[in-house]
Amino acid sequence: MSQNAMAFLLLLAAWVILFMVAWPIAVVLAVALPFLWLLSIPFRIVGIALEAVLALIRAILFLPARILGFR
Repeated sequence: MSQNAMAFLLLLAAWVILFMVAWPIAVVLAVALPFLWLLSIPFRIVGIALEAVLALIRAILFLPARILGFR
């Protein structure tokens, strides 16, 4: 079983337990999570772009060493 599937099953089990203990909070959480996920998309895009820029800078800085044969 993949790690994503296991994480989903654990999240689902936690939600079911929360639903049994305090169902109004569980319903609000089930409604709010898709909107929070949508709000997080721009931050993920910025993170991916920043990671790419830092990888490019690292590649440029290490280029002379790679040309000279150092690993």
